[in-house]
Amino acid sequence: MSEETLDRAEKAVEYKHAKVHNNCAQSVLLAFQDKLGKSTEELRALGDSFGLGMGGMEATCGALTGAAMVVGLLNHSDKPSKQIMNTILHEFRDQAGATLCKDLKGRDTGKMLCPCDDCIRIAVRELEKHLA
Repeated sequence: MSEETLDRAEKAVEYKHAKVHNNCAQSVLLAFQDKLGKSTEELRALGDSFGLGMGGMEATCGALTGAAMVVGLLNHSDKPSKQIMNTILHEFRDQAGATLCKDLKGRDTGKMLCPCDDCIRIAVRELEKHLA
């Protein structure tokens, strides 16, 4: 399947598994590169510290933090970015089962709630829905 025929969520997953590995935050950012007008290097640098749930699975899922950056950069509506992100966060939690990387990956329980690829897909699809 060519890159043009993939939807944005699947492009983001491809970025995650690319030869030059991208973390979940970087993958979400890169999926919106066409709208952000930033270089690959800039977006990779912007998302670099947010992979693996900031702090080694201790904090918010990287896909969600990448989504928050996209909202901040692309929201041109009258609705505050924090309000849009709050909606995305709640919808993500409803679909994925948690918002913290350690909980999503089952670090302490041994039960994975949502694999990274699916977290990326959910974050991108929610972004597309709420930034439309």
